[in-house]
Amino acid sequence: MAPFEITDSHPLLLIRPDKVERVELRKSRSEECGVRNEECLRAGNDYTIDFANFHSQLELGTFRKIVLARCAKEELSHSIPPMELFYKACDLYPRMMISLVCTEKGGCWLTATPEILLEGLGNDWRTIALAGTVRLVGDQLSGEGETVNWSTKNIQEQRYVATYIAECLEQFTSDFSEEGPSSVRAANLVHLRSDFTFTLPSKDCVGDLLQALHPTPAVCGLPKREAFHFITHNEHTPRLYYSGFQGWLGEEETHLYVSLRCMRIEGNSYYLYAGGGLLKDSLEEQEWAETEAKMETMRRVLENV
Repeated sequence: MAPFEITDSHPLLLIRPDKVERVELRKSRSEECGVRNEECLRAGNDYTIDFANFHSQLELGTFRKIVLARCAKEELSHSIPPMELFYKACDLYPRMMISLVCTEKGGCWLTATPEILLEGLGNDWRTIALAGTVRLVGDQLSGEGETVNWSTKNIQEQRYVATYIAECLEQFTSDFSEEGPSSVRAANLVHLRSDFTFTLPSKDCVGDLLQALHPTPAVCGLPKREAFHFITHNEHTPRLYYSGFQGWLGEEETHLYVSLRCMRIEGNSYYLYAGGGLLKDSLEEQEWAETEAKMETMRRVLENV
């Protein structure tokens, strides 16, 4: 489990399993998510300040894209066993990677992410470019997002990510292909996704490939190094393990995912994390609404428990 930025207080965690168990979960419910009553749109002071700061850099041409994240606190009258939340998330979101990681050093995190960072079996590898977000409403919730009309902003944002990934892969292999983009559903949201399949000459380069891929423009920005530095020095709320990556790193198989739709658990306090990619024509109200829609994934896990 890796954070967005590795620090002494939030290091990269390597957890060696004492036990590995595969179990069949009960049949999952539909991923259709009810619509939460819309809160009055109130871009909090921190987000308003951050948006103005980040967006000014886009207008100056410092970045082509940069991702702005925020954190919202949900406090309940009682604490819920984390495993209960984990099983509920598995039930609600059968097509997402659900994880619960609790360590003394990193804290307790529940994640339901749709984004593969790196998957491999033998010499066959896969990654995806996932960006662009539209919330499904009404009759759209019965489908897979096939009726969504994508804005120029969403298409451009996803293309930035796909181009970056292709440029990364070119450094490690000439044997890769790209398919897409296509619309894919994740809970009550739909995203644009391009799929990359490739081979690697040796597994010895996996660490270098991860270093090149993480963080992708989907959670950081372009140019990457400059965007990363700006984010870590200017966002009001540190991301910690949100928008890092996590998963299984094995001798034969690797399944690593970007840590999205995250919830940090501290007693009866639940901290939800979400972000959105900003371009020059981004509007604060729309970007705030996108983060609210993404937080809905974890808010639904907290309902009626």
